[in-house]
Amino acid sequence: MAVAFVQEFQIQGGDRSTTNYDTVAERLNVAEPPEGSIVHTAGFDEDAGVFRIFDVWETREDGERFIREQLQPILAELMASRPDATPPDRETWYELHDVMTK
Repeated sequence: MAVAFVQEFQIQGGDRSTTNYDTVAERLNVAEPPEGSIVHTAGFDEDAGVFRIFDVWETREDGERFIREQLQPILAELMASRPDATPPDRETWYELHDVMTK
């Protein structure tokens, strides 16, 4: 069953910088979607005051494997080397009832 993975980062003092996100994306260097990825989005939700990353995966296991094997090592380095890098304020998984793509 498809699942969603959501991360939210509070917008701090009106800062709309995507430097941390862009650094991680560049380091991932993903030319093709990872195995099991259906869709990845990232952007600002002004009403909620967050930068939100929203991913849809074929299975939670696919998403967790990508995070563990590819994303987490990069995040660990970034968090250790950049004092402005912050973990998400909210992170959650949930099963999806329906997914429609073009």
